[in-house]
Amino acid sequence: MQSTIQNDLGTITIDNDVVARTAGIAAMGCYGVVGMAARNVRDGLVQLLKKESLTKGVRLNIEDNKLIVDLYIIVEYGTNIPTIANMLMSGVKYKIEETTGLTVREINVFVEGVRVH
Repeated sequence: MQSTIQNDLGTITIDNDVVARTAGIAAMGCYGVVGMAARNVRDGLVQLLKKESLTKGVRLNIEDNKLIVDLYIIVEYGTNIPTIANMLMSGVKYKIEETTGLTVREINVFVEGVRVH
């Protein structure tokens, strides 16, 4: 699936991988987030993703030309999860809208694990 923006000069097409990577990079820059998570559906195991695989921790849907972003994250032990989630939502929304020009309708954060250092 791709996002399309029309203007006076023509059409801009943005691949979902670009949007997902932008969201993943923004999420990793948020305090308390130690990584994106991928769930192994077979075993129910959660896996910490490497930087090259950030897009696997992001799911995108488009409804009425607006993005719905689902982020699957792993947080650092001892941090305030609601605060991290709120910062994450606003930071990722800002970064996607600023970078791509697309409108973000909703961001859902799924905390899949806690990492102890």
